[in-house]
Amino acid sequence: MQKLLPIVLLIFSNLFMTYAWYGHLKDFKTRALFFVILVSWGIAFFEYCLQVPANRIGYQSYSLAQLKVIQEIVTMGVFALFSISYMKEPIRLDFLWAGLCLIAAAYFMFRDISL
Repeated sequence: MQKLLPIVLLIFSNLFMTYAWYGHLKDFKTRALFFVILVSWGIAFFEYCLQVPANRIGYQSYSLAQLKVIQEIVTMGVFALFSISYMKEPIRLDFLWAGLCLIAAAYFMFRDISL
């Protein structure tokens, strides 16, 4: 459970951050930039409430480099789902290539340990 909890927290923190970074492109495109910045900061607060514990808990089981690779994999996965389902962006073959690169990164970071 200790190895899984940081990953779950990272998934939820990335949902908040992905929306804070990109959701305004759909939902607030006609609003003033200053307003959008304040809303995004508010959303990012909740991301940090999950991200910081995820890293603190995760550092008990994973190295710093492993945590970073986990974060990038989660970020790209959440972003791909967000862009396709929420932003209605077309699925592109580039998602596959990026995913394969992330699989390779995970392999090299985790090949000496067992999950």
